[in-house]
Amino acid sequence: MTTSHTLDVPGARLRYDVRGSGPLLLLMGSPMAAADFEALAEALAGDHTVVTHDPRGISRSVLDDPEQESTPELRADDVAALLDALGADSADVFGSSGGAVTGLALVERHPSRVRTLVAHEPPVLELLPDAAEQRAAVEDMIETFHRDGLAAAFGKFMANAGFAEENDGAPVAPPFEPSEQQLADSARFFAHELRGTTRYVPDVAALRSGPARVVVGIGVESGNLVTYRTSVALAELLGTPPVEFPGDHGGFTGEPQAFAEALRKTLAG
Repeated sequence: MTTSHTLDVPGARLRYDVRGSGPLLLLMGSPMAAADFEALAEALAGDHTVVTHDPRGISRSVLDDPEQESTPELRADDVAALLDALGADSADVFGSSGGAVTGLALVERHPSRVRTLVAHEPPVLELLPDAAEQRAAVEDMIETFHRDGLAAAFGKFMANAGFAEENDGAPVAPPFEPSEQQLADSARFFAHELRGTTRYVPDVAALRSGPARVVVGIGVESGNLVTYRTSVALAELLGTPPVEFPGDHGGFTGEPQAFAEALRKTLAG
């Protein structure tokens, strides 16, 4: 059984879902919403209390100011407030993509609240040798969104990330028709979230010295993605090898059962 809840935090009202029983495990993305983790959550709920949430400004989590910027620090504080609402001193955390960056910020800002963080393919572009070029590419995506719209910006995002090859200058179109909510969430991502997430610089010393165990996850099929490079770079700085997970950047959506088993093994250490 899944129960849905509402939590008021400074500047926003968060929606989160709880299912299962056992040790507390938070699954999070950014801008991915709780619904994107549903299959993985169901696969883990037999032996974990699994909590998913919509990040502020995404899906069911509404903002007082729709123009508010989303930063990893702000999202991390929201997760700490979520743990308070759950009455939990700490939890294991799985964060994917921007949610992995949120998890890194959570460990840095609230180190005692995390037992193990599995940071799956965080787009920490500032760690790359070509960080300046990546920063310029992100700014171009944002400018393209404001000038030419979501489809044009999304095409540049996918090509730069390594998901889509350009054919005669035209990026490959998404393989599905997005819903109105997905369009709204994507627009917020380009306008108010992408820059803050990709500009985040992890405090490696804090991550290494704190009480939380930090594991970098990487998809076995992600070799062509920029997040493969960022994951390898972060793992090298932490001094621990990355752990492989099924699929690519979104492997938990396509192979939830296998992904859940890999996550269980990783959390068990």
